[in-house]
Amino acid sequence: MKHLFAAILLAATVLIQSAAAETLTVTTVDRRPFSMVEDGKETGFSIELFQALAKSLGWDFQVKRMDTFADMLTEVEQYRADLAIANISITSAREVMMDFSQPIFEAGLQIMVPAGQTTGPSLLRALLSRDLMLAIGAAFLLLLAGGMLMWLFERRAQPYFDRPAKEAWFPSFWWALNLVVNGGFEERVPRTVFGRIFGVLLVVSSLFIVSVFVAKITAVMTVDAISGSVNSVNDLYGKRVATVSGSTAAGFLDRREINYNGYSGLDQMLRAFEDGVIDAVVFDAPILAHYATHAGREYASLAGPVFLRENYGIAFTSGSPLVEDANQALLALRENGTYEQIYRKWFGAMR
Repeated sequence: MKHLFAAILLAATVLIQSAAAETLTVTTVDRRPFSMVEDGKETGFSIELFQALAKSLGWDFQVKRMDTFADMLTEVEQYRADLAIANISITSAREVMMDFSQPIFEAGLQIMVPAGQTTGPSLLRALLSRDLMLAIGAAFLLLLAGGMLMWLFERRAQPYFDRPAKEAWFPSFWWALNLVVNGGFEERVPRTVFGRIFGVLLVVSSLFIVSVFVAKITAVMTVDAISGSVNSVNDLYGKRVATVSGSTAAGFLDRREINYNGYSGLDQMLRAFEDGVIDAVVFDAPILAHYATHAGREYASLAGPVFLRENYGIAFTSGSPLVEDANQALLALRENGTYEQIYRKWFGAMR
């Protein structure tokens, strides 16, 4: 009996040791600055954090890099990998299919737009628009022509207009402008029959000129508001919006009933953004911030604040015995300053 018990104990010890020595398969995907390959080396915030975690626990692991985010999660769901690490949002839907560690990063969603398009409608920009400048120019020409025509009728009837044409153009223009704006000069009422008829026509037409001027400003401001920049989620309606299919951003856009183009991967979406076929990108804030300040700093900018706050975690297979050890090790990394050191390397001072 003793020999049987010793044999069972030895077998259990061997199994435990072999399990401890087992090489874990870690699946990930390119998501700067959380996971990427530089100079042939696995790096990024999430990768370095997991390397510190694995070192503290004595885990051996191999990285299995996938082409898409969905493929990465599928590897864990179908038990072809032990865990996944990147910028994985902890959601109730994913909790059904896999287990998560405690949060390793606090994030959220943000909007990215082409550079120079983060300001809203501007009255100054509307006033300096080409269409409005053409309308103002046409109004000035009409006033000058009307004033000179009045000079032609009135030059022999009253002293104000009794001057040569080269000297009369501005006084005549000024008279027409005052007629339109203020109703004219009481002491300079037209005296000839044609002058009086033309003066009445000018007063009536001035109502039309002012109306056109106001309508033009309103139209330019309206078009600027509709086709201008994106500054918040409410500005996304009617725009060419893009995100990664199956992401938390896609779920958010679905709930808000905002039409969007879903891309299979981040690289494809960013290429479309760079090609100018997208008005706005909605995706994870730290991913967009890294892109906008590095690869896309010349033609991308962030719009509005971070919204829909969410946490990233390490995804494990459902029922994995590794989760508890990982959580204890993550707490230890926070307590001994390792987590803060890695965070500062990639994102600066902790928020």
